Amino acid sequence: MRPATEALIVIDVQNDFCPGGALAVAGGDEIVEGINALMDGFQVRVLTQDWHPPDHSSFAANHPGRQPFEVIEMPYGPQVLWPVHCVRGTPGAAFHPRLRTDAADLVIRKGFRSAIDSYSAFFENDRTTPTGLEGYLRTRGVSSLTIVGLATDFCVNYSALDAARLGFAVTVREDLCRAIDLQGSLAAARAAWAEAGVRAA
Repeated sequence: MRPATEALIVIDVQNDFCPGGALAVAGGDEIVEGINALMDGFQVRVLTQDWHPPDHSSFAANHPGRQPFEVIEMPYGPQVLWPVHCVRGTPGAAFHPRLRTDAADLVIRKGFRSAIDSYSAFFENDRTTPTGLEGYLRTRGVSSLTIVGLATDFCVNYSALDAARLGFAVTVREDLCRAIDLQGSLAAARAAWAEAGVRAA
């Protein structure tokens, strides 16, 4: 068992990000059993859940004439337009049925504000509006994080970089992540980790 100063952060292992889902990541369901097994080694375990309203600004369907995976400029910076996914309360937003959700100490829901997307477990995409996760981890005495989940190059990446920026020691278990790899986004994420001191394992 790892010390209580280390936490496992499981990012967005939800139906819509797994095969058959609205924004499926190839092999997204392949990591579930490995994550379940990893949970037994941690005393602090947090799950995140994408939780969008139907009118979310990141959905291409809410921008007439736009297509999924186009990039537009939002007040907080560039925004990829996504297929409608993880709409709160829908089966697609639910955790993968094999994920051991009962093992979680905390579930952080993100992306519930219509006007701003939220990739990171720590901040909305403006990089300043907090989710509350940092405060929770600090009060639990956590200083080191292992991050797994979906997708490597978006929500895992943003979470890892924000955690490092906040002073946590961060390891991304790439074997327990899967990537979208949109126009070189996976290579860009790995380069950013190297610069930020995020360890890839």
